[in-house]
Amino acid sequence: MLIIGTGAVHAVIGLIRPKHDLQEPIKEKKVVWLHFGVWLLLGLEFSLAADIIRTAISPSWTDIGQLAAIAVIRTFLNYFLERDLEKYVEPKPPARSESANENVAEPNL
Repeated sequence: MLIIGTGAVHAVIGLIRPKHDLQEPIKEKKVVWLHFGVWLLLGLEFSLAADIIRTAISPSWTDIGQLAAIAVIRTFLNYFLERDLEKYVEPKPPARSESANENVAEPNL
């Protein structure tokens, strides 16, 4: 919960602080959402790890069933959150490699 709380505080500060670029407020909100999403993903991973450790220490069939249900729910949350975050990341153009220049046919001498 500490990780998600820290991410929430960073997100609120990011939304409240004065903007330097007032012409692109939507872009800055997307950046804040992207950073908060990363904090959420990290918090979910740590939370799942804590549940696994707790179940490994004192397992019962009820605990194992609950852990399986929690793991499935968190896996779906992670998947959809990552998919949502990928929409906000601008794709980088592929770097042109020098090997592409090597494929050019040279005239036979």
